[in-house]
Amino acid sequence: MTGLWRVETALVVAYLLGSLTFATILVRAVRGIDIRTVGSGNAGGTNVLRTSGKGLALLVALLDILKGVVAVLLMTSVTYDPRWLGAAAVAAVLGHVFPVFFGFRGGKGVATAVGGFAVLSPGSVLVIVAVFVLVVAATRYVSLGSVTAACLLPLTMGLVFRAPEGEVVAAVATAVLLVFSHRTNIGRLLSGTESRLGKKDV
Repeated sequence: MTGLWRVETALVVAYLLGSLTFATILVRAVRGIDIRTVGSGNAGGTNVLRTSGKGLALLVALLDILKGVVAVLLMTSVTYDPRWLGAAAVAAVLGHVFPVFFGFRGGKGVATAVGGFAVLSPGSVLVIVAVFVLVVAATRYVSLGSVTAACLLPLTMGLVFRAPEGEVVAAVATAVLLVFSHRTNIGRLLSGTESRLGKKDV
C-alpha cells in the first residue's frame, strides 16, 4: 500500500506540473493579458509566438517541455515500472490540456508530451520531431505537424524502438489526447481555414 500511495502521489504531482500552463502565466506576467483571449485563443507556444514574440514563445516551449521531463523523472524516483512511467507522461499532458489552475482551459499538450516521452524513448522523440519539422516546413501548418507526429509516436516506439508495452500504451493514450486537443484545428484544416505559420490569427 505504501508503494502504491507513492505512485499515486507522483501521478497527482505530474498532473499538477502539467497544469502550470506557462503560456498563460508568462504572457500575463509580461504583457498583462490572458493569452487565451488573443490570437487563436490557445495557451501554447505557437499562439505566444504569433502574439507575443519569439523570445517569450521559446521560453514557454522550453518550460512546457521541462515539466514533462520532470514529471517522468519524478516517477522514476518511485518506480521504474513502464506502466507508471508512461502514466506520469500522460498525466502531465492531461494537466497541460486541462489545467486545474486555469479553469481546465489549457494548451494542446505537444511540448509537454515531447518532454515526457523524451525521457522514455529519446530515439522515438527525435524521429517524430524530425517529422514535425518536415511537415511544418512543407505546409506551414503547425497543427498538421503536431497531429502527424502524435500519431506516429506510438508506432515509432512500438515498431522501431521496441519500447515496453506500458509505455507504448501511454503513447497511444497521449496521441488520442493530442488529436482531441487539436480537434478544432483539424476541422479548420479540412475546411481550408487553418492559419499557417508566419501569419497572424484573425
